[in-house]
This record gives sequence, C-alpha cells and structure tokens, in this order.
Amino acid sequence: MNREYHKWWSDRLGRDMELLVFGHAGAKVLIFPTRGGRFHEYEDMRVVASLRDKIEQGHLQLYCVDSVDAESLYCWWAHPHGRIERQKAYEEYILNEVMPFMQDKNQHECVISHGCSLGAFHAANIAFRHPHLFKKLVAFSGRYDLTLNVEYFSDLFSGYYNDDIYYHTPTHFLPNLHCDWRLQQLRAMEIVLVIGRDDPFKANNEHLSHILWGKGIAHQLLTWDERAHRAYYWRRMAPLYL
Repeated sequence: MNREYHKWWSDRLGRDMELLVFGHAGAKVLIFPTRGGRFHEYEDMRVVASLRDKIEQGHLQLYCVDSVDAESLYCWWAHPHGRIERQKAYEEYILNEVMPFMQDKNQHECVISHGCSLGAFHAANIAFRHPHLFKKLVAFSGRYDLTLNVEYFSDLFSGYYNDDIYYHTPTHFLPNLHCDWRLQQLRAMEIVLVIGRDDPFKANNEHLSHILWGKGIAHQLLTWDERAHRAYYWRRMAPLYL
C-alpha cells in the first residue's frame, strides 16, 4: 500500500502542518482526527488497516490531516473569539492548501469528508459549509453543536456567541439556509451519520437528521449498539460506509 508523508509551512496558520496519504488512486477521503488527535491517528487506530483492500484496489485514497484543536476549539486559556478565529484559519488551510494538494495528486471527481468524534464535527462542518466541494460525508460519533451542555461535555465557548460560531455550528445555520444553489448541492451529497445508542450526543444527531429532512436533504442516520465511540467500533464502521 502506498504511504506518503508530507509537511509544509502554512502561512494561514503560521506553523508547519503534516499529513499522511494512503493509496494511489480512487475517491479522495479527507480525514480529520479526533479531539487533539494527530495526522497519524487513523493509522495508529488501525482504521487504515481496516480499509487496506479498498486502498490497494484503488477505490480509496486517504488524506489524513493534522489538527489545531489545542490552539482553537480546546484552547482554554484563549478568549472564545480567538478560538473561533483559529478555527476559521484552520478551515482556510484545509480549503486553500490541503484540497488543492489533493487535486494535484489525484483528479478523481469524488471527494469524501470524514472523521470520528470531534473529527466528525470538522468533517460535517466543512461539508455543510462548502457542499460543492464534496460528493459524500461520512461522520462517526459526532457532535454538531459545540455550544451544548450534555452530561460532562460543556459549551466549548463558555456562553460566548457571535456570527462566526453560528456559521460554524451546523444545527444552528442549516435551519436558516435558504440558498437554492447550496441546498441543491447538499441534496446531491451522500450523507452517512453513525452514532452509538448510548452516545451522549445521540439526540444531537437526531436533531441534525430532523433538520436535514426538513430541508429535503436525504441521508442515513445509523445507530450502533452501546456507545460505539472508540477505535474498535470505527474500525468496523469504516469499511461499511466509506
């Protein structure tokens, strides 16, 4: 299986960023790590190994990016305004550096946005915000409203709220989305959401599903037994839904 390591300086983030590529051809899968995870996490969790057949047969090519969560959403010492600004810069890095890199390497028309846990948020957020860039979204164990207080998970912005947080919260901006062109792009996207029966954000997934159906956006919301919020389950999910 082809494996490549890449690193370059990102002017948008003001730091070096790393990523791994697995495979030589096929649909391009943009993979976001879990909270605070690194670009090698998908490999470390053996999810890449679970997809070996599809990768080696040229059906999928994985692009595993790094995160800046410790500088953005989970940077507790920073004011929430600074956290969402850093998140915006991270999105600019993905859109203007990673995705052109992917296109240069592989001209396949299908781009899939994918992630687990907080990576599912990143994957869904960018796909819902820029639906013309993606043919498919596959999100496992995600949370799609970072302002919620659920069990031991708190509002990441500590009550602070502005337009940027609104537009980076899928369950907030999607209900008010009325742009026919964007809705058409979303309706053309294949969307797969997977959540554990006992996951504290199951209700949030159901709420997102309700919003999508209300906008005429077909999708799958699949519930797995137990909490299903760890690598053991994600290794089993990936070959089924990617």
